[in-house]
Formats: sequence, structure tokens, C-alpha cells
Amino acid sequence: MPSTAPSTVARHFLSILDFTPVELRDTLDLATKLKSDRRLGTKAPTAQALGGRHVGLLFEKPSLRTRVTFTIGVRELGADIVAIPADVMHADREPIDDVARNLERWIDAVVIRTFGQDRLHEITKATPRLSVINALSNEEHPCQALSDMQTLVERWNGKPEGRRIAFIGDGNNVCTSLVHAAMMLGVSAHVATPKGYELPDEVVDQAAGISQHGAGLTEFTDPKAAARDVDAIYTDVWTSMGQEVEYAERSRKFMRYQVNAALMALARPDAVFMHCLPAHRGEEVTDEVIESPASVVFDQAENRLHAQKAMLVRLLT
Repeated sequence: MPSTAPSTVARHFLSILDFTPVELRDTLDLATKLKSDRRLGTKAPTAQALGGRHVGLLFEKPSLRTRVTFTIGVRELGADIVAIPADVMHADREPIDDVARNLERWIDAVVIRTFGQDRLHEITKATPRLSVINALSNEEHPCQALSDMQTLVERWNGKPEGRRIAFIGDGNNVCTSLVHAAMMLGVSAHVATPKGYELPDEVVDQAAGISQHGAGLTEFTDPKAAARDVDAIYTDVWTSMGQEVEYAERSRKFMRYQVNAALMALARPDAVFMHCLPAHRGEEVTDEVIESPASVVFDQAENRLHAQKAMLVRLLT
């Protein structure tokens, strides 16, 4: 009788920390090549890189950029997309472990947008053969960080080492993955948050452990001090999905953390403005800034496609 034991062990992408600094840089280099090759269409060298593979999308939270770019990216690599209804993850319907053990019999990878990071770890433990990709959790957003770094590497002519980026706002999942990636590429990070909204202590410790080329993480409560002389300013919404009941309180506490023309003027003259989108214009950023020549927010959105394709190639080939 044939064995039912898995024949291979899958590799996952739950966090930027799942890559080494060298792997992160190699992934960004590949993303740059994939971006250039896209004009070749079906004649691109990677047009069948994932031929015969199946990748599932399982989103428990709303999505525009992530869903669209993964759908297109998987198809451009020659694989098939399987749309998996979010309600299969409801615990009262079926244990998550059982869902995962079914999926690994049919597909090669699953891209999941979910709530707690622990749900992703639970699935990886139950499915030795299924690659699990974090398309956003409450704690981390590594796919966004890949496109963020690709955008900065493009702007900085392939030399991120020694640069500085300021994240202004909430020490949330986007900030966490941005700090992870920045430290690995030798980019120092300034993080300005109101008291009580800082990065988790664990992330601060991780930053020190993965730092390359002398990059450092500095925390601020004063957004002006954080923005001074940096090469990029990044912000995100003040109230993330699931925090809607905190909207009024957060709006009051974060108002002085708005990225406006005065704050951008404190950065270096050639500094760029970044946002993962969707943006609440008039709250965390003004229209003047997001529509300015310094804004690279739509470059970031475009690069989600190329960075995620590169990550898929690394994981699945």
C-alpha cells in the first residue's frame, strides 16, 4: 500500500523574517527582473515557472491590491488560481486543521488574509506539504513590505544601505514588516507613535537581531523629530480593520501625526512619501502630499504584483 506520509516539506512566507537578508535582496532583484520581463507576456522566461501548480486564495478580510495582484501574478507564472470561500475558516463549521489537511491534498500553496498570526502558524503545523503565504494578518504584512522595499530600491538606484525611513502613525502590522525589511537591507528606521501605540517589544528586539550594515531602529513620540532628514516618510491609516470602535479616540490621539506638507519639508529634499493604501485622505495624509511628485504610493501598489511573483517563484520552484 502507498504511504500517506508527505514526500516534501513546504516552505512558508508568514513573515519577512522567513527570509535571510541575502534571500530578501535576491527576491527583490528577481522582482526587478520580472517587472522588466512582463512586457514579453507569454514569452517571458518565467511564464510557465509554476506550470501545473494550483494556488488558493483564502481571504477573511476585504482586499483590492492583494487579491488582484496575486490573481494576476499566479496566472502570469503559469499556475491556476483557486478561490476558497472565507466561511470555510469558521470554527463552528470545521476545525482549521481539517481545512488545511484537505487543501494540501489538492493545491500547492494557499495565500491567506486573516486575523491573528497564530491562525497561520496553526495551518503550517497541520500541513507539511502546503506552502502558506501571509497576505496580511493583524500582526504582520510581509507582502506589502516586499513591494515597499522594491519601490525604495528602485528610487535609490539599487543602494538602500545607509538610508533612513520614518514611519509616522500606528506601530501596526505594516510598520512591523517594514521595520523587519528595512533592517535587513541596512535601512535605518524612525518610528513615531503616540504613547500606547508603539511597536511591540518583540519587534524592537527582532530589529536589533537582524540589522545589517549598521542600520538602527529609533522610536519617537514626536513626529517632527522622526521626520527630520530622512529619505522616505511612510504612514498608514490610524484605524485598521477590526478597530472601528476606536475610531474617535484614535483620530484625536493621532491628529498631530498627520503627514502634511510641513512634515514632508523636514525630510531630505528628495524624500519620497509612502502609503500602503487604502488612504484616508485628510486624516493620516493630506491630498497635497499624496498627490505630490514625492508620492510613490501607486508605484508601491504596482510593485505588489512583481514582488509577490518573485516570492512565489522562490517558494514554489
